[in-house]
Amino acid sequence: MDNERNNNEKERPKRSFNFYWIYGIIILVILSINLFQYGGGLVKIDPTEYQAMLEAGDVQRIVVVNDQLVKVYIKKEKLDQEPHKDRIKGSPISGPNTSGPHYAFNMGTSNVLKDRIVQEAEKYKVPYEYETQDNWGREILNWMIFIGAMVLIWVFVMRRIGGGAGPGGQIFNIGKSRAQVFEGGKSTNVTFNDVAGLAEAKEELQEIVDFLKTPKKYTDLGAKIPKGALLVGPPGTGKTLLAKAIAGEANVPFFSLSGSDFVEMFVGVGASRVRDLFKQAKEKAPSIIFIDEIDAIGRARGRSVSMGANDERENTLNQLLTELDGFGTNSGVILIGATNRADVLDRALLRPGRFDRQIFVDMPDLKEREEILMVHLKPLKLDVTVDVAFLARQTPGFSGADLANICNEAALIAARKRKTSVDKQDFLDAVDRVIGGLEKKNKIITVEEKQAIAYHEAGHATVSWLVEHASPLIKVTIVPRGRSLGAAWYLPEERHLTTAEQMLDEMCAALGGRAAEDVMYGQVSTGALSDLEKVTKQAYAMITMYGLNDRIGNISYYDSSGQSEYTFGKPYSERQAQTIDEEVSKLVEGQYVRAKRILTDNKDKLTALATQLLDKEVIFKEDLEKIFGHRPFQKTIADAPNGNGTPTGAAATPEQATTERTEGA
Repeated sequence: MDNERNNNEKERPKRSFNFYWIYGIIILVILSINLFQYGGGLVKIDPTEYQAMLEAGDVQRIVVVNDQLVKVYIKKEKLDQEPHKDRIKGSPISGPNTSGPHYAFNMGTSNVLKDRIVQEAEKYKVPYEYETQDNWGREILNWMIFIGAMVLIWVFVMRRIGGGAGPGGQIFNIGKSRAQVFEGGKSTNVTFNDVAGLAEAKEELQEIVDFLKTPKKYTDLGAKIPKGALLVGPPGTGKTLLAKAIAGEANVPFFSLSGSDFVEMFVGVGASRVRDLFKQAKEKAPSIIFIDEIDAIGRARGRSVSMGANDERENTLNQLLTELDGFGTNSGVILIGATNRADVLDRALLRPGRFDRQIFVDMPDLKEREEILMVHLKPLKLDVTVDVAFLARQTPGFSGADLANICNEAALIAARKRKTSVDKQDFLDAVDRVIGGLEKKNKIITVEEKQAIAYHEAGHATVSWLVEHASPLIKVTIVPRGRSLGAAWYLPEERHLTTAEQMLDEMCAALGGRAAEDVMYGQVSTGALSDLEKVTKQAYAMITMYGLNDRIGNISYYDSSGQSEYTFGKPYSERQAQTIDEEVSKLVEGQYVRAKRILTDNKDKLTALATQLLDKEVIFKEDLEKIFGHRPFQKTIADAPNGNGTPTGAAATPEQATTERTEGA
């Protein structure tokens, strides 16, 4: 029992002493002394009560203090009688006050009242005297209380402004670094084992961590430690997660902060924080500094809207460049940055000697998606129908963050349906929910509008089925989702190169919805908004970026450095701009005519598909095979729909154009 008691006492956290308690005790003592002196143990009365005491013959004598306060002494034999007996016992003093004074009242500044009190005292033969008292002690206490309260308020405000760290008024620490430090056993709970995929990135970063742990293995061969590594990649691919893993793996101090932590409204604060950050890192070397979203301070200089003005961000970048090139090679301080906008970074920041390595963290491929899903599926209660490989194949173009969101959304859907486990259908519904939005089955749509939407989506499905290079169709629905009134889901190929013929087929399939409206009704609607936006961007990309137009030739106006977004003019002449517009219009209209021709030749099948879509609202690949037969350009697809109509997959991200939507005006 004694051992358990001792262990419990050891486990109890020790409460740190708070100096604010001392401030509070001092203020209470001062207030108590001040109130005690003011009251003096006297019972406060008014002049009418004093008059009654005079008439009763109870007053022994009076003392006039500073011509304002009158102290009244009661005769000893009258103290045991009412009303003095109860009133004096109820006064602040303990026990009856036999010596006095017993009562007091303020006669104010009126000369008439003063003369009257003196006359009445003479009338009843009551001795009176005048007394002068100095109140400087009480005034000093009042001023001390006031000044002390102001000082406490000032200290409190300064602590709030300065962030609450460090002694002595935190307003003076505004130039200090705000980095979060992981050292001395404090670390993240993420290691490289928790990072699925990204094998190449982990290998390079593991080498940096290994150098900090065992530098002799490298220095014996004459190798030098890299000064910096830059993680570049699209959002959600795991750049920050890799940094957390470095902090978990490395047994060295790890400084973590964001690029926006350097930017303040005060001039010179950013540069000061950079100096303080590297100063702390050098003192604790070997160490690692991680700056997330480094483009906040690393943007190329000279691109400010206010040309010639004093740019605080550029001053911060200049200080960062100086610090990176300032510390020695063997100081053991490594800078790791992360950004998804490497094209806007200053070239001086990217040169060897500052960022020696650029690690590209790309979207995960099929194998990596399967590994990422395995990580995020661990905490879920899964049904036996869930196939991780199947889910990985149905989510091309998804980042790690997207896959985590899909797993969480599937669990929410299963809980909403009061299931005991998450099954395959929940994951497919989650993909539809994330990509297409929430179903709006109660949305009011007229019969004519619903029929037009059905023909629109049937047009997409028909053209994509009959052209060679369009993505394989998965399902078509006319149930409203989000902003869309209907949608068609495709499963795109994971290819790295795209030919002009493939892009033209994709444009033709995208224009199939509007072409179907034209073929069936002789007029078009606003439902093809997203289709036209996609096709227009794709046509301009073919001509101005990829050089896939015979008339424009092998010319690309794409600027990988990102400087074109800061220029007011175009990199081509007005005549060339007119030629580009003409070629874009020719390209788009040619595919639109092609889509109309395909639909006209297969009008009966288009009508049958639209009728079935109106009846079922959702149709799948096998329904198209019943109407059109096997696809002329059939490719091997790993998964087919199951017997109860479950879709074989869902659309990938909108950036990969795998969902055709019908949008309202």
